[in-house]
Amino acid sequence: MISITSAQLDVWIAAFMFPLSRILGMLAVAPLFNIAAISVMTRLVLGVAMTIAIVPILPPMPPIPAGSWLGLVVLAEQMLIGIVIGTTLRIAFTAIDYAGSLIGLQMGLSFAVFYDPQNAAQTPVISEFVNLVSLLIYIASNGHLMSLAALAESFTLFPVALTPFPATGFGAVLHWAAAIFSMGLLLALPLVAALLIANIALGVLSRVAPQLNLFAIGFPVTLGAGFFMLMLSMPYLGAAMEHLYEQAFMVLRQVLETSAG
Repeated sequence: MISITSAQLDVWIAAFMFPLSRILGMLAVAPLFNIAAISVMTRLVLGVAMTIAIVPILPPMPPIPAGSWLGLVVLAEQMLIGIVIGTTLRIAFTAIDYAGSLIGLQMGLSFAVFYDPQNAAQTPVISEFVNLVSLLIYIASNGHLMSLAALAESFTLFPVALTPFPATGFGAVLHWAAAIFSMGLLLALPLVAALLIANIALGVLSRVAPQLNLFAIGFPVTLGAGFFMLMLSMPYLGAAMEHLYEQAFMVLRQVLETSAG
């Protein structure tokens, strides 16, 4: 007859619940996994499956019952760590969204919005296009698998314990987030510069020939120049996105190593 004590049951529950909370925190924020089209039940099932697969290789869990007050604190801390991991990767996509917004604004398509199923909100058409391209490049470069590998490695670098997540880790994330505008501007700079030259040329043309209707010819010219430059810059834009993803994973490792001391 197999007998299971309450202490053994608490250990098993803690060994499952603590990693699950970190994994669910990451799935709620990380790129590709936080798409609004993916239901909460699907994320929960995926998190449970990942926890079952990863539990045998994790370091020993602290002997804290998951239902105690200390257990609830550890659960909240693990969820916070997962959110930090997902946010660090999400910042790269935020910079790409900002670049798409800048391109759409310069092309005159900022008023053309489209329903974004990923964010469940209205977004500019160009920003949505750039975001979909970035997501496809992220999947093609196995970014989603690298994010899961980084999550598994986080349990080794920063194991489950009562040790609070240090402020140095948050500082590294904030320093990385501060580069959103600079990274987005660098991604959009070729198209923004080309459209600026086109607008300057239209301004000079309107001064030379005032009888021309600038509003009638300016929008088609700007729109055509924008799509032409976007077509020319797509191969280089993909390489820049891959470099941005590599930088995001480097920052993520730096955040975890800094937090682990």
